Amino acid sequence: MNKLNQLGITVGKDNKAEVVFDSLFPSFMTVKYKKPSDYILTYWEAFQKHPEGNNNLNGKIFEYILATLFVRENILPLYMSAKVAFVPNVIYDLMFYTAERGPICISAKTSLRERYKQADLEAIALKYVHRKALSYLVTLEANEAKSVKAKIKCGDVIGLDNVIVATNSDFNDLIEELKTFKFSEPPTVKVIESNQIITIDKVNALK
Repeated sequence: MNKLNQLGITVGKDNKAEVVFDSLFPSFMTVKYKKPSDYILTYWEAFQKHPEGNNNLNGKIFEYILATLFVRENILPLYMSAKVAFVPNVIYDLMFYTAERGPICISAKTSLRERYKQADLEAIALKYVHRKALSYLVTLEANEAKSVKAKIKCGDVIGLDNVIVATNSDFNDLIEELKTFKFSEPPTVKVIESNQIITIDKVNALK
């Protein structure tokens, strides 16, 4: 079993994106970098030169690069393709749970175009349930990121906290910011809590 599968970054076998990712370097654990953005750039440039590099694989490879960086930076536990209680029909790319803010979501999009709208809606849905949650859109397209940042500033995009280019210094700042949080597994949700529970056993005990 390879490392991605062992860690749970990938699930199942014969995953094309996983095979391509594994072929880029002998092990992601030994790739040298000074800053997190360097790691992203090193991997992405290697993928661009790969003969099987194509648009169909872009998204998955980008997710794997981000996930393995979080492993290297020891920002864990990390949840991938995550569902959140009471947020129906949304699967979040990468997610953490923190004592301070609850869920922190990373939406990974190699390019944005109109896809930032989907990320914004997902962020709004998350914050409707978890008011203090943080949502970041991480991309590789600097011009598109700049445009969406402006939309956040003027209030046209209200769910996302920031749009960050993974190969820029902003990304290094995000990693440093994430490290200030206390990460944990999310609490088990009790859908109903009460000290006054009338059960069939109590009713039968009256008879």
